[in-house]
Amino acid sequence: MMSAKVRRLSGRGFARAVALYAALTAIAWCALFPILWALSGSLKKESEITTPTLIPPHPQWSNYGSVFRLMPFGRMFLNTILYAGCITVGQVFFCSLAGYAFARLRFAGREVLFLAYLATLMVPLTVTVIPQFILMRVFGWTDTPLALIVPGLFGSAFGTYLMRQFFRTLPTELEEAAILDGCTTWQIYWRVLLPHVRPAAMVLAVLTWVNVWNDFLWPLIMVQRKDISTVTLGLVWMQGQYISKWPVLMAASMVILVPLLIVYAFAQKSFIRGIAMSGIGGR
Repeated sequence: MMSAKVRRLSGRGFARAVALYAALTAIAWCALFPILWALSGSLKKESEITTPTLIPPHPQWSNYGSVFRLMPFGRMFLNTILYAGCITVGQVFFCSLAGYAFARLRFAGREVLFLAYLATLMVPLTVTVIPQFILMRVFGWTDTPLALIVPGLFGSAFGTYLMRQFFRTLPTELEEAAILDGCTTWQIYWRVLLPHVRPAAMVLAVLTWVNVWNDFLWPLIMVQRKDISTVTLGLVWMQGQYISKWPVLMAASMVILVPLLIVYAFAQKSFIRGIAMSGIGGR
């Protein structure tokens, strides 16, 4: 009788596992299918673009060469790497500074100031676009790299909140020992506490890089010249000029996707660890 009960329970567990993996497979397929379809379309001829096949009979690798021939994608790649790299470094540095101050330093109005800063997350991006554009025009930075880099360089409310939560988890004994050793506030931040929040810094760096790499609205508003444009603008301009060349457009989309995959491949372990420790993943 006990063996029958055990078999029944094990059968339920097996059925639940099968159902769970089936659901995860379906969700993963829904997420990956558009990418696979774009990859397949990038290797097809124009006459084959609507055929419902994932593996083209005669792959057209020349579509990828056409991407760099029709548009200066090489220069746009360098521009976007510079744009995303500068903002990512600035976000990690200034958000970690602000997070450290809000988490470990004592000053009047700290909690009120932090809540007010956090409340800016509720403000839609479109509300601040026009004031920022006017500021860039007053400074004379429109249609220059400074207009792309400077507005996002000095941190964000989300990044500050993320770093603050990590700094708050560190034991106060680290600071006390550093103070006894004669460390200044800057040395405590830079040498003692910052190395312990590397997972959070990696999460912020990856999220910032992906967000900036995919950004379209702000470069569209600020940039007119192709020599300083980003890959997202290049893709839209290419779509406007070569609307019938869908294989080439899909090839351009895959080219834009490659750097994101490379960044995630190198930062995967640290990124997942940081997500798990921060609680963003639902813990």
